[in-house]
Amino acid sequence: MRGRITMEKIGGMFSGAMFLILGFFSMHSRYLSNMSFLESLPSYNEAILGVTVNLDDTLNFGARPEVQTRTSWNAPIIWELMFDPDLHDRHHREAKTTVALTVFAVGRYLDAYLDTFLTSAEKHFMVGLPVTFYVFTDQPEKVPNITLAPQRHVKVIKVERYSRWQDISMMRMKIISELIEKELRHNFNYVFCLDVDQEFKERFGSEALGESVAVLHIYYYKLPKKYYTYDRNPKSKAYMEKGDYYYHAAVFGGSCDKVKALADYCYLNTMEDKLNNVEALWHDESHLNKYFWLNKPSKILSSEYCFDPLIHYKTEVIVPRLVWAPKQYSKLRT
Repeated sequence: MRGRITMEKIGGMFSGAMFLILGFFSMHSRYLSNMSFLESLPSYNEAILGVTVNLDDTLNFGARPEVQTRTSWNAPIIWELMFDPDLHDRHHREAKTTVALTVFAVGRYLDAYLDTFLTSAEKHFMVGLPVTFYVFTDQPEKVPNITLAPQRHVKVIKVERYSRWQDISMMRMKIISELIEKELRHNFNYVFCLDVDQEFKERFGSEALGESVAVLHIYYYKLPKKYYTYDRNPKSKAYMEKGDYYYHAAVFGGSCDKVKALADYCYLNTMEDKLNNVEALWHDESHLNKYFWLNKPSKILSSEYCFDPLIHYKTEVIVPRLVWAPKQYSKLRT
């Protein structure tokens, strides 16, 4: 009987693995059939992509004594006054650093937010560096035309619109991973992935670049860890008992390889949860927090880089660089 039970368990594990693989390839092929590149990429010298710039030793970690500026694993937490913007920009220009930015504007989110997002990004995001903005949308004909500086581009990619915003959130990670493998890793040093319902207000520059970059959630960075909203469901792959910080999934970035590893992790674990009829508490954000607990980011951005102007208590944010747009969930998610 013991041998028979063991075989049943093995058979169950095999069946579960097969369902996961079939689900992965089913959604993967569905995604490919609905994704089309409308323009070719700019051409960069691939030899230059191997050049990396690390200026952590130039940071002034004592400039902000009222906040934490370094993690227990020695990664910097970037706040205003810690860095010399001119120094960072000069080194990245000399290294010919290239950056991609991805944003999803599906359904009503396009009309509500995309114009403001792109216009403000062109004004404040990585100014002076070659940047391509990748817009994923189900309505490519409605993407606004904006005036761009030299070596700045907008690429529009058509994707399917899902009925549930949670599914859009889930598929975002798969689409980002596929784009990195197909295009970005051959053309860009870094990629940042941002939510569309935000507006750039001040410099979001080369000081933010790093191998693996996370951002502190504005509502949690001052709270005791017991209040962090990690997924506490042991049935979910996002389950966490403890962590370092609470990160906001509205902004993350890094080298193409590191961002692809994060996206693959989040997507595959979300798929496994889905096959087990489990949904993580905060969807891809819960999986992202689990990933960064297991794979520490090399740089953390303070909440200057993802700020809510409606926050009702005093923060240490001197320069709100990227701010949340007014939320319209009841209107946009129906």
